[in-house]
Amino acid sequence: MTELDDELFARNYLGDSLLHWAIALAILAAVFFTLLLLRRVIRSQYGRLAATPQVELLELPLLVASRTTVLFLLILSIFAGLQAVQLPPKVHQALVTVVTIATFWQAGLWITTAVLGSLDRKRSSTRDSDRAIVGTLGIIGFIVRVVIWSFVLLLTLDNLGIQIKPLLAGLGIGGLAVALAVQNILGDLLASLTIALDRPFVVGDSLTIDTFNGTVEYIGVKSTRLRSITGEQIIIPNANLLSSRLRNNARMGERRVVFTISVSQDTPPAKLASVPAMLRSLIEARKEVRFERAHFAKISATSFDFESVYFVIDPDYGLYMDIQQDINLRLLEALARDRIELASPSQRLWLEGDSRLLSELVPPGTADAKPPAAAQPAQSQSPA
Repeated sequence: MTELDDELFARNYLGDSLLHWAIALAILAAVFFTLLLLRRVIRSQYGRLAATPQVELLELPLLVASRTTVLFLLILSIFAGLQAVQLPPKVHQALVTVVTIATFWQAGLWITTAVLGSLDRKRSSTRDSDRAIVGTLGIIGFIVRVVIWSFVLLLTLDNLGIQIKPLLAGLGIGGLAVALAVQNILGDLLASLTIALDRPFVVGDSLTIDTFNGTVEYIGVKSTRLRSITGEQIIIPNANLLSSRLRNNARMGERRVVFTISVSQDTPPAKLASVPAMLRSLIEARKEVRFERAHFAKISATSFDFESVYFVIDPDYGLYMDIQQDINLRLLEALARDRIELASPSQRLWLEGDSRLLSELVPPGTADAKPPAAAQPAQSQSPA
C-alpha cells in the first residue's frame, strides 16, 4: 500500500507530482480564506466607524480596502498556490499577465474609491459654507473616473501585447468623427466644466432664465435641473444654459423697487407739492428699506404721476411684498385724509358743431340749456 501511495504521489500531473499539486491547492485555500476573513474584518471595522458622526482618520483607508473584490482575492490565491508547482514558461507568463491585469483593475477601483470618498468628505464638510462645492465636486468626480479607467484600459491593452501608439493614432482620427456625432454632448460637458470653474450659479440659487424661474437642484454633466416656483422640475442642457441671459436672484445684495402712483388732475397744486414728502415719510417709516427719491415725474393725458424709488436691504421677495403692502395701505389712508383722489381711467370728449346737432344731445328737461358757440366738454365716460 505504501509503495502504491509513493508511486501515486510521484507520478507527474501536468508537469509536476500530485504531492506538489496538493500543496498548491492547500496554499490556495489557506490564502483565499485568510484574505476573505481579513476583508470581512475590515468591512466590519469600517461599518462601525462610518456609523459615528465624527470623521475618523482610518475611515477612508478602511473604505478603500473594503472595496477589494472576491475575484481579485481568488486570482492572488491561485497565483500564490501555483508557486508550489513547476509550470511551463508560457503558462507562468500567462499567469503573471492575468495577475498584473487584475492588479491594474483592482488598483483602479481602489483609487476611484479613494478619490470619490475624499470628494464626499469635502462635500459634507463644506456643504453649508460653500454651496458651489456640491455641483463642482460632482463634475470633478466624473472627470476623475474617466481619467483613471482610461489609464487602466490602456495598461491592460499594453499587457495583452496590443500596440498602444497605433491604436491612439487610430482613435485620434476616429475621434474626430465621433466628436462631430456627439458634439451636443461634448458641448454640454464643456459647459459643465465652465460652470464648475466659473461658478455663475450654485445649487440652491434662484435663477431667472428667459421665461423660466426656479431654484437650482442639481448641476450635472449633461444638464442642470431647476425646481420652478410652480413646483415642476425644469431640465436645461448646460450649453443652452450658458448661452442664455440668466439672472441669479440669489446674489442680489438688495432689491430696488420703483413705485408709481397716479392722482387725479383735479388735485390742486398745493396738494400736489405735498405728495413727494408724504411718500418719503411712508417709505422711511420702514426700517428694512433705504429711501432714494420721490418726485412728481409726469403729466400724462389723464393723471399726474409720482414716482418713488427705494431699496429693500434684504433681497427676500416675501419681505419686499410685505413692505409694499404696508406702504400701499398707509398711502391710501394718507390720501383719504388729505382728500387727494387717485386717477381713474377716463376720457373727456369735446363736441364741436352746429346747434341742431348739439340740441339732439341735450337730455330731456334741459331744453332751456343753450350750447356755447365754441367747443365745450360734452361728457365724460370710462372705457369699457
